[in-house]
Amino acid sequence: MPQQVFQHTFPNGLTLLLERMDHVRSAAVNFLVPAGCVYDPPGQLGLVSIFSDMITRGAGDRDSRALTLAMDSLGLDHSESVGQLHLRFWGSTLARNIPPALELFADILRRPHLPPEELDAVKELALQDLQALEDEPRAKVMVELRRRFWPAPLGQDRRGTPESIERITPKNMRAFHDARFGPKGIILSVAGNMEWQLLRDQVEKLFGDWQGAGTQPPELTPPPRGNAHLPKDTTQTQIVIAYPSVPFGHPDYYAALGAVQVLSGGMGARLFTEVREKRGLCYSVSANYQTFKQVAGILCYAGTTTERAQETLDVTIAELKRMTDGVTEEEVQRVRAGLKSSVIMQEESTSSRAGALASDWYYLGRVRSTEEIQQAIDALSPATILEHVKKYLPRDFTIVTLGKNPLQLPV
Repeated sequence: MPQQVFQHTFPNGLTLLLERMDHVRSAAVNFLVPAGCVYDPPGQLGLVSIFSDMITRGAGDRDSRALTLAMDSLGLDHSESVGQLHLRFWGSTLARNIPPALELFADILRRPHLPPEELDAVKELALQDLQALEDEPRAKVMVELRRRFWPAPLGQDRRGTPESIERITPKNMRAFHDARFGPKGIILSVAGNMEWQLLRDQVEKLFGDWQGAGTQPPELTPPPRGNAHLPKDTTQTQIVIAYPSVPFGHPDYYAALGAVQVLSGGMGARLFTEVREKRGLCYSVSANYQTFKQVAGILCYAGTTTERAQETLDVTIAELKRMTDGVTEEEVQRVRAGLKSSVIMQEESTSSRAGALASDWYYLGRVRSTEEIQQAIDALSPATILEHVKKYLPRDFTIVTLGKNPLQLPV
């Protein structure tokens, strides 16, 4: 059955997307609000993370408990998450319960209580989250890598600092909502067994009269780059490596994705095989593609022992560079199978489809069809991946390590 995708942008700037999935009984909604942690006000780092917790503590005519009970009565599985550029509000339930769920989301986005008496408790949770970073060396080393690798403020950590968290007030919460929450730039994507016209009419009723200037994208400044070692008296060493790639929407995007899958697309991939299985150098190793609109990168991780850390770093770097020697047809067949499997599994999940709709619209201004994605995957070959790797060489590494001893880094 061909995909049924509908789109409408209202005069106030809110975009509604629907993928109708006749074969399911559920539906998922996904709001992308351009109010991520890069918009933390100066001196108030961590505000957006605290705000994401506060915003569901009462909205419209319901206090915090009543709002929670209303969501539970609909069987609504929901979450709020903080990204660099967006706050994401997600919910999934039976398709027939989506209309009342959207009413709740309208209250949350437009009429949150942000109760001042609950702010201190939320700030305490934020401080605990920040303190927990000291017990999560993998997360801590990745925070430093992102700060050095991505153009500012894209590398900013959502957690903030103890000093900035302490400064946040109820007035700051309200000012952030007033300044950053408006319909312009919001993407509302829905996937499931829904009728387009009924959905569009309801969204217009709930959000059509909402006004606001909208949020401008942040101005980017060059990242600090440079390598770093974070000393920590531990028997383990964490190693993270990043290098530039092409962003989502670039003509080479699928080749870049294919190259990463050759490195880290399962237990048969190169990093797992060469670094972990053959040499037993580490307990975990991986490479992931990450993208923003303007920039993208490959971020690699290896966790190992202090004694084997230097060899782990050397072998990992060597494997990254060895990509320019060529890719086998067997590797590409494995990559194609893995990527196609992901596409098929996504097609069967309303939550995945709702997220993909919003992502496509944000990056591309359109929704990719399943056929387009599959054709691009089928077009991957050893030649196309090798051509990409030679054009965008694994180099200009940003390397951050955490452990007892600093490592000798490649020149």
